[in-house]
Amino acid sequence: MTAYEKLVARFKKKSALSGASAILQWDSAVMMPDGGADARAEQLATLGVMSHELTTDSEVSDLLDTAEANVASLDAWQSANLREMRHGWRHANAVDAELVEALSHATSKCEMIWRTAREEDDFQQLMPSLQEVVNLSKQMAAVKAEAFNISPYDALLDQFEPSCTSETIDVLFDDLGDFLPSFLEEVIERQGAGPSFQMPEGPFPINAQKNLGQDFMKALTFDFSRGRLDTSHHPFTGGIPDDVRLTTRYEDSDFTQSLMGTLHETGHALYEQNLPAKWRGQPVGDARGMALHESQSLFVEMQLSRSPEFLSFALPKIRGAFSGEGDSWTYDNFKRLYHNVERGFIRVDADEVTYPLHVILRYRLEVALLSGDLAIPDLPGAWNDGMQELLGVRPPNNKLGCLQDIHWPGGAIGYFPTYTMGALAAAQFYKKAMTAIPDVAQQIEAGDFSNLIKWLSKNVHELGSLKSTDEVLETATGAKLGTEAFKEHLKKRYL
Repeated sequence: MTAYEKLVARFKKKSALSGASAILQWDSAVMMPDGGADARAEQLATLGVMSHELTTDSEVSDLLDTAEANVASLDAWQSANLREMRHGWRHANAVDAELVEALSHATSKCEMIWRTAREEDDFQQLMPSLQEVVNLSKQMAAVKAEAFNISPYDALLDQFEPSCTSETIDVLFDDLGDFLPSFLEEVIERQGAGPSFQMPEGPFPINAQKNLGQDFMKALTFDFSRGRLDTSHHPFTGGIPDDVRLTTRYEDSDFTQSLMGTLHETGHALYEQNLPAKWRGQPVGDARGMALHESQSLFVEMQLSRSPEFLSFALPKIRGAFSGEGDSWTYDNFKRLYHNVERGFIRVDADEVTYPLHVILRYRLEVALLSGDLAIPDLPGAWNDGMQELLGVRPPNNKLGCLQDIHWPGGAIGYFPTYTMGALAAAQFYKKAMTAIPDVAQQIEAGDFSNLIKWLSKNVHELGSLKSTDEVLETATGAKLGTEAFKEHLKKRYL
């Protein structure tokens, strides 16, 4: 075997371990009884250490050097695979196994405590375990920053969006920060001058909500032979490409939140299911990064599912699922409902105008947490002040404030910016798709999404990690990641 072939075999084993961890993490959130938390934490930590050791074995460095010296013998996909192997090796070798194990234990513990703390609105209960996660994340960031010669925050960001920097994010977010507040005022004033939406009255049976969500998933070409839909505290997509596990949450008084949550996660799931099958188990076969991943979920949830064409297709199905009739079930009312803009507390329920402001707040706070400028006990106050500044509202409690997201308890510091980067990319993709596919508007209205998903697969999903985020965007849309298409979309839809 050549050095490259030996690396392929090693990274295939690593992928299998990561896949097993992903299924165990899904089970922790969906099926596992609370009493299994300690044992599950041990299992996940052990798998994490085994995966880490596969990458940090002394032989790997020599194999990478040898393979890179012979890169001319590799094709484009193999070369990109070798590049991604080196990227993973750099991250793994920057930290020792003890830190990997400690962080895995800490996040498993903190996630379980977060569930109760959020439900009971008890930030004090979460503080000790969250402090441990942040402390360990700081250690992780420090050693990676030194190894990569970048800032600590950028070292964590690189885990979720390779090669992206806070400098890039600052440019994008400063632009949005200048644009959105005044735009938000204009939209709210315009909506206030017209009729308000009527919320359809429930109750809406949970089983009917789940069946409706699955019907839309099937229409969007989700393959149920390679995936499933379940319920969790916080919607997410996990598993592996050939066994995708997505979740949503339900309220019998409001079906709209679970439906949009399901559609959002379906965008993630389609990306996973359509990754290049030939490169399963290899780094180049993985999704490029979370900015593109979030672009796919927001493409489906925000760009597509709130479009007039989709509403025309979806509304008869929604009416049928809940036997809806009357003024609150008209097309015009549903359009007002799904285009409603308001200053809310919860990120996952936010409209696409205010959503970036939620993300900007979290970005600022996690940068401050990592640098030490913000202490854990001061997080609730800083959160509430930031909400007041950016959105003009102050959460009445921590359940609606800093306890709402699982990301920090789960150790995902550096993840939040990718949500808004994804929204920007989704606007670029949708704008291009609507001109690249003949009669696409009529196809959407008829409930035929096959050509739209094929376009996404060809231009995003099937590329895996062959190209960088900007290269994917430039090839598909003609432009790198920017704010113009997103702002144009918001003006067209809301003004």
